[in-house]
Amino acid sequence: MAKGRILSGNRPTGKLHLGNFAGALANWVKLQEDYECLFMVADWHALTTGYDDTSELKEYTREMLIDWISAGLDPEKSVIFRQSDVKEHAELHLLLSMITPLGWLERCPTYKEQLQQLSGKEITNYGFLGYPVLMASDILVYKADTVPVGEDQLPHLELAREIARRFNYLYTPTFPEPQAKLSQVPLLPGVDGRKMSKSYGNTIALSDPPERVRELVNAMVTDPERIRKSDPGHPDVCTVYAYYKGLAPEVLESRREECEGGQIGCVACKRQLLKTLLDILGPIHERRHELAVQPGLVESILEQGAAKASPMAARTMAEVREAMRI
Repeated sequence: MAKGRILSGNRPTGKLHLGNFAGALANWVKLQEDYECLFMVADWHALTTGYDDTSELKEYTREMLIDWISAGLDPEKSVIFRQSDVKEHAELHLLLSMITPLGWLERCPTYKEQLQQLSGKEITNYGFLGYPVLMASDILVYKADTVPVGEDQLPHLELAREIARRFNYLYTPTFPEPQAKLSQVPLLPGVDGRKMSKSYGNTIALSDPPERVRELVNAMVTDPERIRKSDPGHPDVCTVYAYYKGLAPEVLESRREECEGGQIGCVACKRQLLKTLLDILGPIHERRHELAVQPGLVESILEQGAAKASPMAARTMAEVREAMRI
């Protein structure tokens, strides 16, 4: 029996990397065994900051979807669809925007943070400010009761709950209040120790060939104070150890003991991490190669997903219109 209904998704920004895999995708693959899952290609969300260049949007969607399926998302077990293919998202977004106080959006901490981070880009538009309302619509239109998120998304999910409560109070109880399912995996840093970001060129893509993975692992930043193998190491400042923590927790304790006890050098530790990563990526590479040569596969999966998602969203919108008497 499914425990509940999950809605989650990603903006299509191209090929995924190990940070995406550890932080969300690997968990999604497990969740689809126990929950009724909907996974959404959030192409409208991509426009909130990338509205000025949509030339790669379709290709990014294709690459991301191939990574999803290669990593284990199964269209037979989960509903995999594109946000813009289900117009009810837009209708509910419009209606919910009518009851959402402006102050709720302006106080959202992620709004202020991104304004600072993207200060060189013109994003003082409603689409960016109203992003949390669209996110709430994505969740509520399917009456999803569980949303897997990282801690940085908790303010958005709390806003979705507030909007659901306000709608239920103003009209008729219609929406469940979605609950967070927090990811237990720590964020992976980039290979240079900074935040993992494609713009920094410090990511390991799920599609990177073994030679490229080896090159990137060898470039990883380790404990700067450790000169010789026999020197006691400090794993908590080491990028290599952070990857063990995120992707191979079963060996974490032994790696810490070996590092702090001077029993393993950084080169050998990287060599063992490389084997771990290639063991993870090998099956993904095989499936990715099989999928990449199948013309029309991505559109077929998205069409099937939209055919399943649309009736669910339509039923909710019928209830919403009746509740609002429109």
